[in-house]
Amino acid sequence: MLVYDLFIGDVLHARAQQAGAKFLWASARDRRGSPVARVNRPRAGPYRTVARSMTDSAADAPLPRILGNTESLAATAPGSSGALWRLAEPGRQLDANLIRVPPRGAIDTHAEPDLDVLLLVVGGDGTLGAADGPHPVEPGSLVWLPHGSVRHVTAGERGLTYVTVHRRRPGMQIQDRPRP
Repeated sequence: MLVYDLFIGDVLHARAQQAGAKFLWASARDRRGSPVARVNRPRAGPYRTVARSMTDSAADAPLPRILGNTESLAATAPGSSGALWRLAEPGRQLDANLIRVPPRGAIDTHAEPDLDVLLLVVGGDGTLGAADGPHPVEPGSLVWLPHGSVRHVTAGERGLTYVTVHRRRPGMQIQDRPRP
């Protein structure tokens, strides 16, 4: 694999600051003329960036995958509730779940103290309760639940199915019991 170093010195950084640049951009080509990774760094230099040739590192990169279809997953068990699907790919940096709440069912008031959560409604309807009042949700509603926010969910007459996505939680660790 070809690896190239790109160094942007203080002089270029100072000129970019004078010009009001928010980011310094650099791109390069390897000896064969293939493009290498483009560098986007906030102003603060000097920079030393290692860029790998896109053609050489493509074999090492993980591949995108279609994991399923939320409509099909929700239809496979129409009477069930709870987590219908969970992202379980090894090496992932995110957690994701497909959740179904039965008609007129609810998820009690709770808060996630450490993680922001995105919630995308994919079926049914319901209400997201928050400190500022109820918010109706329906298919296509995209909701940001910032960490620390208190909320509850109530499904409508058709139930409610939604996807949640958040940063992966660290694994549980076994620790020694404190000695008395």
